[in-house]
Amino acid sequence: MRALKHLNKYFAQYKFSLIIGFVFVACSNVFGILSAQVIRFCVNLIHEYIQLFSLFKNTVAIYSIIINIVTLSLMAFAALYLIFHFIKGTFMFLMRQTIIVTSRKIEYDLKNEIFTHFQRLPLSFFKQNHTGDLMTRITEDVTRVRMYAGPALMYTMNLITLFAITISIMLIVNIELSIYSLIPLPFLSYLIYRVSSVMYKKGEKIQKTLSNLATISQEVFSGIRVVKSYSRTQKFQDLFAEESQDFHEKSMSLAKVESLFFPLVTLLIGLSTLLIIYVGGQQVIDGKITYGNIVEFVYYINLLTWPVTALGWIASLFQRAQVSQERINQFLQSPIQNYNTDGYQGILDGNIEFKNVYFTYPETGITALKGINLTINAGEKIAIVGRTGSGKTSIANLLLKFYEPNIGGSILFDNQNLKDYAVKPFREQIGYVSQDVFLFSDTIENNINFGLNQSNDDDLNRFLKVAELKKDIDQFTDGIKTKIGERGVSLSGGQKQRITIARALIRNPRLLILDDCLSAVDANTEFSIFKNINNIAGKRTAIIITHRVLSLHKMDKIIYLESGKIKEFGTFDELIASKGSFHALYHKQKLEADH
Repeated sequence: MRALKHLNKYFAQYKFSLIIGFVFVACSNVFGILSAQVIRFCVNLIHEYIQLFSLFKNTVAIYSIIINIVTLSLMAFAALYLIFHFIKGTFMFLMRQTIIVTSRKIEYDLKNEIFTHFQRLPLSFFKQNHTGDLMTRITEDVTRVRMYAGPALMYTMNLITLFAITISIMLIVNIELSIYSLIPLPFLSYLIYRVSSVMYKKGEKIQKTLSNLATISQEVFSGIRVVKSYSRTQKFQDLFAEESQDFHEKSMSLAKVESLFFPLVTLLIGLSTLLIIYVGGQQVIDGKITYGNIVEFVYYINLLTWPVTALGWIASLFQRAQVSQERINQFLQSPIQNYNTDGYQGILDGNIEFKNVYFTYPETGITALKGINLTINAGEKIAIVGRTGSGKTSIANLLLKFYEPNIGGSILFDNQNLKDYAVKPFREQIGYVSQDVFLFSDTIENNINFGLNQSNDDDLNRFLKVAELKKDIDQFTDGIKTKIGERGVSLSGGQKQRITIARALIRNPRLLILDDCLSAVDANTEFSIFKNINNIAGKRTAIIITHRVLSLHKMDKIIYLESGKIKEFGTFDELIASKGSFHALYHKQKLEADH
């Protein structure tokens, strides 16, 4: 159970609630045991009065008195029995209100811990793991851990205290009868050990299959347009059915093990009852114990029946929680990104220098940048162009501190090494638009204001015009308040890209990075947006990553990348005059535009 040690800090945090809950468990069991004592006195009383009946059955007056005494005594015992059970029930309610409620608090804390950790993991982590698997660990796996922290611990404590109290009293009453009645327990312990190991292995396989199901569902629903447009719904339906069948078979296999366990436990408990009746009957004949003791022992064994029978269920909860916490720990132990909270937090001027920068993606081993040397002065508008895979986006990833140069070289911002910057205040000064457009299932207004604590209508309208969005939004019935659906499903590709541009610009960033974010707009709109950005940019440094080169006349410098190296560098006119790769790309796109 090593993986579950992670929860010890939460148990320590809520130790007082748990201790009080365990006290309630013990009190509940004490009054359960007292109920057995009442039954013993009651049976012995009835047996004694039966003997009196036989002595005074011909004496009407005495017989009548005995009947009245018996009736009153039985009513008193019945009332006492009900009172004890009411008190027991009250303590059971209180133990659930403490232990189960505490487990819900632990669940809440654990989910927040996982979510916080996920947000602090580097970008490479999310490239290596499926979203569906992440969701399963923060939902299904946490729920199973909560069952361990609540019901499993509660019933385990209940079992321990009940066994300790009950067996102690049984031994005090009669050692021989106690030994005979407890003979099946060693066999029961071995059975639990064997079944638990089987359930652990099967539970681990089930959780992996569940993660696969979640991943398939998430990918299909996220890419439903592609799935439908390619008429591949049947393929994914068959894939999901196949995975569901695998999950069904593994779950049924575990259910069979659990279903076999409960009858075996019941059989062993029944064997204990038979031994009590047989051995106890012999001892009653020998005058060693009373009839009430036999009933009392049967009551004790039946009192232990549910906790013992529940051992299989408890063992299953422990094993499933162990598997789930192990899966959670795998992610919690993943190294987080160093946010360098004590690092440099100055205001950016926008001077950037790459000094012999090499970079290899850790998740793939692909070397994306090879000896990049580049100087960008504050306020310059730089365009980076090149074929797919040339390293353009890798430069953006390094500038955003998503990654760091990991082979050699360094990046300087205002003559300060980028590694020395505190991540959060640094990123707050950057406006970034990625080529992978993402919008939240909210209004257009809230998506644009995403990076701000608050904004005003003047700024909003201003940047809507800069992003050439004003006319589009005016056509919507609800205007800026229009809800755009999940990932902006109700918008065109160009509208989504322009919303993300407005979202980056409204932050008034010191550095603006646009990573191929106008691929879905026409050339005229692209030209207008670039013109608008130039007009408002002022002294703001801007880096435009693009495949298109027809709208780059106004750029201060253009960088042409090829295979992770800077092949050409200069102004638009200089690169055209050099008649190199940029010149060839420009004329190729110009011919395509003319036709």
